[in-house]
Amino acid sequence: MISPWDRWYSTSCCLCCHVRTGTIILGIWYMLINAVVLLILLSALNDPIQYRYHLTSSELGTDIDVMDDANICIATAISLLMILICGMATYGAYKQHAAWIIPFFCYQIFDFALNTLVAISVVVYPNTVQDYLQQLPGTFPYKEDIMSTNNMCLVFAVLLFIGCILSFKAYLIGCVWNCYRYVTGRGTTEVLVYVTTNDTTVLLPPYEEAIAIPPKDPPPQYMEA
Repeated sequence: MISPWDRWYSTSCCLCCHVRTGTIILGIWYMLINAVVLLILLSALNDPIQYRYHLTSSELGTDIDVMDDANICIATAISLLMILICGMATYGAYKQHAAWIIPFFCYQIFDFALNTLVAISVVVYPNTVQDYLQQLPGTFPYKEDIMSTNNMCLVFAVLLFIGCILSFKAYLIGCVWNCYRYVTGRGTTEVLVYVTTNDTTVLLPPYEEAIAIPPKDPPPQYMEA
């Protein structure tokens, strides 16, 4: 019987590229995104006056700053950690080290769980969508038109949007998991191979080592006296 893990296992992703290539591209893409976020946060730390002029919660109708220096430092540390994790996944997929892919896979599971909790909260508390819209600044485009829409239609649209995001994230999780399985499988095939017959078991070296063994010298010819 085929297990569910083996049934969904595939060495290709996005219909054309290998799972190793897909994991490398995904890791580089996440590194670029977090690098841009890191640059923005460092710019905010370097010039906090201009940053707070553009991003103060007074524009949102409250009297508390959106982000202070402590929160920016925490976000900067998280961005650095994410760059490290994505770099490990990229290196692990390129060099075929399965252990280096695990932190990025765990991050994907954690991110998927958080988005799932958001979808559940929208279903359980549908009024949170209207509350969130009311907190948006008055200059937000089409705010009044969106708030005048039926609440059930808004909830359905938000759930549909979150569902598409979750489906895409689940597909990326499957690609990274298949890459991990592929790299792990490649590592296990490099061990010695056992060939079993009905009554004997023969131990064979790997193919690369077998072809590298030099041939033995032929026995000396028999000389007649």
